[in-house]
Amino acid sequence: MTRAKRPPPVSRDAIVDAAIRVLDRDGPRPSMEAIAAEAGITKPRLYRQFTDKGDLYTAIGSRFADTAFAATGADLTLLLQPPREAIARALGDYAAGILDHPDVFRFLAQAQTGSTRDGSVWQYDLSSAVANRFAKRARAVADSIPLDTEGIDYLARGIVGVMIALTDLWLTEPMPDPAEFVDRAGELVWGMINAFLRGRGVDADSDVPIFVTLAALNQDSD
Repeated sequence: MTRAKRPPPVSRDAIVDAAIRVLDRDGPRPSMEAIAAEAGITKPRLYRQFTDKGDLYTAIGSRFADTAFAATGADLTLLLQPPREAIARALGDYAAGILDHPDVFRFLAQAQTGSTRDGSVWQYDLSSAVANRFAKRARAVADSIPLDTEGIDYLARGIVGVMIALTDLWLTEPMPDPAEFVDRAGELVWGMINAFLRGRGVDADSDVPIFVTLAALNQDSD
């Protein structure tokens, strides 16, 4: 008698892919049953990869942060290019990513809460999750200059908070225009970065690379 073969395991990434397809198709209120069906598995098999909804939602949020916010760069792009130009490029890529999956953003932007199997309460907060990642990246860039990083967590939380709030507003428009989003968000983002730099004695010009400004400042201080 031949034993029935067990179905091949489905990876966490494949289930996140399925969840994003469900969000794109059905909107920002997915069911675990729909996600499991889209992944071609049962709910019990889904829970072999994710302990609960909170675990899955966190994985979706991490994927969103990796893609939609990838345009901010992990390098020194903002320092090597004129800030206004670099910010506009990053925001343009971000806006395009949002328009590809608007209901993924809507789903994550809503405060997601629930109970785990052991009865404890979990909560997924998109703003905090992205701000923590953004602050880590910004601190690495600032340390490379070097530049005083005191208060950079506040800067990161402010920028991410503005981005999420403006994205939510922008998506309510009948025909969201990426150019309008880039213009309006870019002005506010640069304003916060500029205020942070001025607080550290750096009088930056939005049309001059920050490295050039810092080099001139260091030369004057010698």
